[in-house]
Amino acid sequence: MVITAKLLPGIEINGFLSAILVAVVLAFLNAVVKPILTILTIPITFFTMGLFLLAINAFIIIIADKLIDEFYVRSFWWALLFSFILSITTGLLNAVFGNQDPNNKDQNP
Repeated sequence: MVITAKLLPGIEINGFLSAILVAVVLAFLNAVVKPILTILTIPITFFTMGLFLLAINAFIIIIADKLIDEFYVRSFWWALLFSFILSITTGLLNAVFGNQDPNNKDQNP
């Protein structure tokens, strides 16, 4: 997240502790607010074939921006780009370092 914020001029995180706070707040918002927004926007999400979920992620990032003083997002479009890059990065990291439990029966041999 810190590297992504450094690469995007429209996103600012002031300090490592602030980045940890942003991660905690984003995790909380993703666990509590995102499911509610997703359920409320099922028709538009269906119509856009799931692409509206990126907009929901951007709204979650904007909410985090309003809650944390050390986190700054310049506009919705920067939040959307940040959300997109963060989603790709998280997906890649999950693919590489995902479920490493050797006792898990769901993994292919």
